[in-house]
Formats: sequence, C-alpha cells, structure tokens
Amino acid sequence: MISRRDFLQTSMAASAILGASSFGNWSRLAAQQALTQDQLLQFDTFGNVSLIHVTDIHAQMKPIYFREPEINLGVGDARGQVPHITGAQFRRLYGIEDGSPTAYALSYDDFSSLARTYGKVGGLDRVSTVINAIRADRPDALLLDGGDTWHGSYTCYHTQGQDMVNVMNALKPDAMTFHWEFTLGSDRVLEILEDLPFAALGQNIFDAEWDEPAEDFQPYEFFERGGTKIAVIGQAFPYMPIANPRWMFPEYSFGIRDERMQEMVDEVRAEGAELVVVLSHNGFDVDKKMAGRVSGIDVILSGHTHDALPEPVLVGETIIVASGSNGKFVSRVDLDVRDGRMMGFRHKLIPVFSDVIAPDPALTAVIDEQRAPYEAELSEVIGTTDSLLYRRGNFNGSWDDLICQALIEERDADIAMSPGVRWGPSILPGQEITREDIWNVTSMTYGQAYRTEMTGEFIHVILEDVGDNLFNPDPYYQQGGDMVRIGGMGYRIDITKPQGERISDLTLLKTGEPIDTAKTYVVAGWASVNEGTEGPQIWDVVESHIKKTGTVVVEPNASVQVVGA
Repeated sequence: MISRRDFLQTSMAASAILGASSFGNWSRLAAQQALTQDQLLQFDTFGNVSLIHVTDIHAQMKPIYFREPEINLGVGDARGQVPHITGAQFRRLYGIEDGSPTAYALSYDDFSSLARTYGKVGGLDRVSTVINAIRADRPDALLLDGGDTWHGSYTCYHTQGQDMVNVMNALKPDAMTFHWEFTLGSDRVLEILEDLPFAALGQNIFDAEWDEPAEDFQPYEFFERGGTKIAVIGQAFPYMPIANPRWMFPEYSFGIRDERMQEMVDEVRAEGAELVVVLSHNGFDVDKKMAGRVSGIDVILSGHTHDALPEPVLVGETIIVASGSNGKFVSRVDLDVRDGRMMGFRHKLIPVFSDVIAPDPALTAVIDEQRAPYEAELSEVIGTTDSLLYRRGNFNGSWDDLICQALIEERDADIAMSPGVRWGPSILPGQEITREDIWNVTSMTYGQAYRTEMTGEFIHVILEDVGDNLFNPDPYYQQGGDMVRIGGMGYRIDITKPQGERISDLTLLKTGEPIDTAKTYVVAGWASVNEGTEGPQIWDVVESHIKKTGTVVVEPNASVQVVGA
C-alpha cells in the first residue's frame, strides 16, 4: 500500500513538472514578446482545497523593481540547500533559462537589463487580479497573509498603517499573522484589531507579565473549505523583543514555542481538523526545523526571510511554501484532502509582472485614495542614480552603502552602521530618486539617526553578535535579518567559526589603519532599539545627502572579505 509520504513525493514531482513547464512556456513566450496574463495564471485545478499565500508586502501598493539576493549563505544543515542558493546555481537547480522572465523574477544576474525588458513587478491591484482569478476557479479558496504588511512606506508611516489596512481589507484575506506591525506600538495594533474583519493569529503571542496566551490574538482559526475542516495556526515572528524595540509592545512576549505549537496541532486534530496549515513568520530555516520537531502539520506557509521558491520543500510529511516579498509573487497551493489526510498537492509560484497582469480597477481606486493626500510629497524628485540601488544579500546592498555614505557625511562620523533589514525596492541606473523611493528603504517608527562614540573593541563585539545572529548553525538562534551594513570600515568574516572568532582584520578605510580596540571612533547609525534615541530621522539625512550629491554613484563594495562560504 502506498504511504502518505510517497503520495507527497509524487506530488513534489508533479509540482516540479508543472513549474518547469510553466518556466519553459514563459521563456519561449518572452522570446516571441507574447507573455500573457493567461499564461501566468494558468493552473490545472487539483484536489478539493486551495490556499492563496502572500507575505512580506511591506506596504508596497504600487509596482516596483525588486532584485533578489546575490549572496544568501546557509550554515550547518542549511549549507548548500534552498533558499541558500542564488544566481546561476539556482537557475540550474530549477531548470530556469538564462535571460528568461523567470530568471528575472527569481535571480539577480543581469538585473538592470532584464528589468528594462520585463518591467516592474507587484502592485496590489495586480495581486488582486491574481487572487480574483484563483477565486473564480476555486471560489472558497483561503487567502492567508504572512505578515510584515502594515510597514514600510511613506503613506504607511503617516497613516499609522491605515492605508495598508484599508487595501488589505479590500482583498478580503481570511487570516494574517504579524511582525513589523508591532512597531506601530501595541496600542495602535489593538486599535486596528478592533475592526479587523478577519482572523489575527499568533499561537506564540503571550502576555508578558503572566506568561499566558495573549487574549487579543487567536492561536488558530477553523475554516470549512471543499468539504474539509481546515485549521490555520498563526506563528508570529518569534524574536520581536530582540530584533525590534521591546518598549513598543511591552505587554507581549513571543518565542518559537514549538512545544505549544505541538499542543495546538494536537488540539485542532482532536477537534476534527483534516488539514493543518501553519501561517508562519518564523523564517524559512526556522520553519524547516519546526517541521522536523512538530508532527501533524500538513503545510507551512513561510514568511520573514523573503525567500521565493518555485517548488515547496518537503520535511517529513510537511510541505513548506515560500512566496517572496513586496507583492512580487502570489502562491497558489491546491490540496487533495481525503479521509482526513492530505494526500497530494499542486503548487505554483505566480510572478506578478505588472506590465502583463492587468490591474483590478476596484483595488486601483482604493490604492489611489490612500495615496492621494500625499502624492505631491511622494513624487518629488530628490536626485538621480547612475548605479543600481538594491537591498538584499547577507553583506552588501548598494542602498545601504548609500545610506552609510549619507550618515558619514551628514553626521560627521568615522564609521556608519545600517541595519541588515531585507525590505526595500530597487532603483535602476538612470532613474530619478523620489522621496517615496527613500522612504521605501528607510520608513520605520524608530528611524532616528544617532551619533555616538564606540571603542574598537565594542564595534568588534557588535559585529560578532550580529554575525552569530546570522550564521549560528542552529536556526533557532538566528534572530534577525542580514549582516549589519558598515560604512567607512572593512573587516573579514569566517562564517565557519564559532561566535567570538568570526570577525577579524577590522580596518578604518579612510586611513587604511587597523581598528584599535582601545581607541574611540565616532559612529553614526539608525534604527536603534533603545528608547529615547536622539537624532534626525534617517530619511531626512539621506534626502539631504542626495540633494547635495545630485547624481548618486555607489562604487562596488569590496570592504567585507568572506571566508568559508
């Protein structure tokens, strides 16, 4: 008798064939300049349940450019495994043709040229068109939002997230979970939840004082779809008080809490759940580890690390789906649930090419209504760029190199630090830089640009701490984003070493001299988690610098030497 895992392995093969076929079609069609919406949305309906997943939108309502990472290193068991494969290696793994639309969507090589060929991606009115098409085919499909939604733009900041709340409500999700939303402050989050017309989920959101589940968030929600009882369990970002300012949400504690996750899975199974879906903001490697520790999960919809994978990853009998970020992709997962068990699936990662997928006029109107009061400020041109400006990658992003330049010059510092956050669209060489573009890579509720003094020893400690956060071989100790970006200083990192031994050869770039552990340096940075941080807002610092510069040129950053990759 064939086992359930064998069923799932067969589904993986079928999904891979579907994906490869779709990629091939896109490539051939592109060569004929005939890429169509119907081809992007084509899907062979399967089973009796459909899931639609979006995540990490970061308040990007309009089409953007977004370059995937060049460097995404895995350590420990994740070394050499997806999503820690990029560029040509990634394309070979999935049979993606160089120069194709899929290559543009999923890898970084020749990005500027391909972007001019294939155009912008995303736009929530285009996402709406994709969702509407899936719902037309499967009217009871579940739409699930993985979080990092009410954060990341000029209008989101100035409306305290209300613009994104209004737009997402129009998309009619069935549930969401959370991360950056909490940086609006717990009072504002609770205010929004009062009128939220769908489930706010987080089994790992606890009352900090009593160490009990927080009453404001449901651990799970049941849905009846396709004759199947489905439980969706929420998993908010586990490391909120470490990666973001604890003082903004002091009532709550988080954590992975995989023992409680097991309790929740067992509880919903006991209540008749035939399909268990975890809507997660753990990050992909943490989700893989959780899938190996918690039994009974059928599907994990993964968020936080912005990974976009054309096929799910199977851990035991759990499939993990990664749907990218910034509204660039929508995942559709069709499931065959029989006799109370998931017996197979079919999946498609749908790229939202904004020049191909027609906008939904109803959503366009909602989006334009949110932006209208701010249109003059958003569209003001601050400068131009001769360089590709992007963010993503373990070490270097040219947007952050530019931010570091601004911090050093505007704040009269020796060294600059910019946080290794993953959100933020790209800007092509030759493009104008608007105020909106600057806010898209700097907007947050604690964006003060500090100026302080640090010893060389303390700088080294910071780099070691962040390096362990990124390269600890145990995913449960990877508690944030990418490596802190450094301006004005170079260093060497050996990612195979333990904490305290990874960072060496710290060098002050303007003199070429080694950083002296006992000497004090002036350091400028932003996004400090400390309450009461003083300084101008980072977007004002960057805007001032770009206005003075006129045309931005960011030279390739060779100041970080990586060993052990």
